[in-house]
Amino acid sequence: MRRLLLALIIFSSLTFWAADKLTPLNIKEGLWEMTVTHSMTGMPAIPPDTLAKMPPEQRARVEAAMKQSGMGGPTADVHKECVTKEKLEKQSAFSDNRKECTRTVVNSTGSKLEIKVHCEEKQSSTEATLLLEAVSSDNVKGSMQSVTNTSGRTMNMNFTFSSRYLGPACGDVK
Repeated sequence: MRRLLLALIIFSSLTFWAADKLTPLNIKEGLWEMTVTHSMTGMPAIPPDTLAKMPPEQRARVEAAMKQSGMGGPTADVHKECVTKEKLEKQSAFSDNRKECTRTVVNSTGSKLEIKVHCEEKQSSTEATLLLEAVSSDNVKGSMQSVTNTSGRTMNMNFTFSSRYLGPACGDVK
């Protein structure tokens, strides 16, 4: 019994030690271009009669915003990000690191990263899983699924992205 207890203590210690030894993705530092596709379900739609009562300019803006948010089906966005050594070490490259969220690294290797995210805001909570894969040192792909609960309503969001290395200089990009 004493040996079993000792083995459990050693195993637990090794597990905690391994969790502290996070391995950054093996990718190049510098400027990256990300193409993000996202869609969402669960958001209440604006009733057609409400849209019909809007002036044409306002209706066009509302419909464009709904489409951009992913409510009208998948949408794509392209932007640039500066990947630094610090971001790689903190496992925050290619993802927001918001203060109201806690991030838990589930798996960390030079080629794959899995993070669970929990966010608590005023009237909502979000659970998400972010998966990143370094296909090569200059090509990363990933996905994220999130579920947000706000005042009894549930919204599901799905993101996929691909990212490619552009060069070592980030310029004005943070």
